[in-house]
Amino acid sequence: MPGLVDVARKYAAALTDTNGVTLPPAEVERFLLDFAGEVAARPEDAGATRRFTALFSSAPLGIALTDAAGNVVEANGALARLLGTSTTALRDRHIADLAAGPQDAERLRTALDGLPLTADARRTVQSVQLGHSRDGELTTNVTLASLPGDRPGTYFPVFMAADDDDLHLLGERLRHQNLHDPLTGLPNSAAFNAQLELALGSGGSDEIALLYLDIDGFKVINDGLGAGMGDQVLKAISRKLKSVFDGQHEDYVARLSGDGFAVLLRGPELTAQKTVVLADRVLEELSEPVYVDGHGIGVSASIGIVVRPANDGSHSDLLRAAELALHRAKEAGKAQWMLFDPQLDARDRNRYQLGAVIAGALENGEFSLIYQPTVKLAKPDEIAAVNAGLLWSHPERGELGPEEFYPLAQTTGMTVPLGKWLLQESLGATARWREQYGPAAPDVCIRLPKRLAIDPDLVLLVKNQLDRHRLPARALRLCTDRASMFDGEGELLDSFSVLADLGAQLVLTISGSSDLELIPRYQLPVKHVILSGPVVDALADPDPAETDVRHLSQLVTRAKELGLRIGAEGVRDAGHAERLREQGVLAARGSFVAESATGDEVDEMIARHAG
Repeated sequence: MPGLVDVARKYAAALTDTNGVTLPPAEVERFLLDFAGEVAARPEDAGATRRFTALFSSAPLGIALTDAAGNVVEANGALARLLGTSTTALRDRHIADLAAGPQDAERLRTALDGLPLTADARRTVQSVQLGHSRDGELTTNVTLASLPGDRPGTYFPVFMAADDDDLHLLGERLRHQNLHDPLTGLPNSAAFNAQLELALGSGGSDEIALLYLDIDGFKVINDGLGAGMGDQVLKAISRKLKSVFDGQHEDYVARLSGDGFAVLLRGPELTAQKTVVLADRVLEELSEPVYVDGHGIGVSASIGIVVRPANDGSHSDLLRAAELALHRAKEAGKAQWMLFDPQLDARDRNRYQLGAVIAGALENGEFSLIYQPTVKLAKPDEIAAVNAGLLWSHPERGELGPEEFYPLAQTTGMTVPLGKWLLQESLGATARWREQYGPAAPDVCIRLPKRLAIDPDLVLLVKNQLDRHRLPARALRLCTDRASMFDGEGELLDSFSVLADLGAQLVLTISGSSDLELIPRYQLPVKHVILSGPVVDALADPDPAETDVRHLSQLVTRAKELGLRIGAEGVRDAGHAERLREQGVLAARGSFVAESATGDEVDEMIARHAG
């Protein structure tokens, strides 16, 4: 059981550590009485009285200790200051004599007479007029309570008073703090939601506009210049918002959290057109740099807007609509506003529903491998490699390709589990082909999601899967492109180099000379390049332009100089394939072979090739 020193420290800390907010008198009373109770329970500790006296003297609440009859034995400095007198002058006065008039004196006597001298007894008398030495009358709230005496089982009254005006100011201050953001002074999310509920609950035909704002790339400011600088920028943003929304439409600007703000507009003549004009003004204001400590800091914002009658829809519907519009603004490139569109909302809702169930679909076996065979152009019946991808057999929406679910997986964090499953299953298929067809079995080529490509455990993951299926590393081709070769800071990914050192074959998809020249510039361990995009499409025409043919020829020549094997994707027909072969392209994939193939179809193709 802790000693009285620990008890005193506990209550002293509670009285002083208040985060800059003055404790309400009721809290001070509770601390004081609880402390006195613990002191009384330890009469053997001679220092208890001294510690209690120190606490009593420093309390911000006016307190008088009295005898059983109600005469003041000791008053603290706070009570003396409250009444404009001294502690000495208060001693021996009856608490009823502290009242400014006979009526209030009688109220105090009645309260004292009705106070049982037992543990936890307490009576509160509100709006008592006490006498002040200079100001005459002072409105206070008085609490009478029983305080344990120095002998077990004895109790004496204690008188506690607080200025009613101070209480009112304290209440107002606490109420303001509860409803306003301490950094910007704007209303906070609780106040904003209450205001929105009020606007919707009032009914009427007024239009309501809700704008959700999110500062683009604010993390860069915080991380690059420090949180203190970020706070200054947020203050400047709040001032700019208040300057734009000047009250013409019952404007209400709030800071919701972090770098998120909201604006509520209301008025009989409010329209979507007027609202987007204001949104444009916000973007224009924010485009002007904010100068803090000599730094000109530029910011932009994405804004989601919803405008509708005040009697149309619920609070949650309105918030959700604004959030969806904000997400759409960010997805479209940021630094712009988007107006809520019900049709787009229905489309997005379907997309988000799809994204939300990817994890369950993977666990329930709804994903399978889909392949694109790459054939040798000199011998189109021979398979050079097989590109493996994912197909989602959705129970309601049918077969979904990667382009339909990978962007959603990126949002929900499911790209890594999907990538791991793709790697595991494709290497499993490769091991089966090698066991069944021997040297005729093709290599498998997979494109890792960017999130998995930058995973620090990628090398270990690949090595474990190769060992599990007893495959040499050269059986795996990792297909990547310019964007996936570098991390967010522009640094070359070490994992690809390590995997190449293990024996995996790195395949780089290129669309022009600038992509190809990355290989010598960074000494990339690339063995194959795949031509893609316009450079391949240009030769789909039976009579391609001479400049297009020359461009392709130059790429192929340069690739050969670098010792690379050249392939192409997106090849449409046999004529297209032949024109590419004539320019030196060795292998290709596309609809001229098969746009896609199931596992059984690939098995059949490999069997024909092996035969």
